[in-house]
Amino acid sequence: MTYEHINPEELGAPSGWTNGMLAPAGGRLLFVAGQTAGGPDGKITTDDFVEQIGIALDRVLAVVRDAGGSAEDIGRITWFVTDIDAYRSKLQEIGAVYRSRMGRHFPAMALLHVSGLVDPHAQVELEVTAVIADV
Repeated sequence: MTYEHINPEELGAPSGWTNGMLAPAGGRLLFVAGQTAGGPDGKITTDDFVEQIGIALDRVLAVVRDAGGSAEDIGRITWFVTDIDAYRSKLQEIGAVYRSRMGRHFPAMALLHVSGLVDPHAQVELEVTAVIADV
């Protein structure tokens, strides 16, 4: 699917996200549940903040691919992080991990600093909405 990027001039130029993503007609909405760095057994085996982001992105993309889509079909990502200082201090590393999975596709995004997640070992949880082409 090809989204129309909506970036009103009065909001300024976004950097690393898009203000709005307008999906074309004929697509199906995919709501991806929050994904952490849990393995197939649900257990998180790393305390590394950036590594957790990579694993969470891999899990999100597995769901999107299983529905017939790709990274470019993602229209929105909501990030939940338990350590905002770790996020801010590792932006370059996070950017590299993000681009290795998502390329230069930057959907609408929000990042929330939360006091905790259901899994006490999780530092990151990603929730995604995608539009998959109706074939």
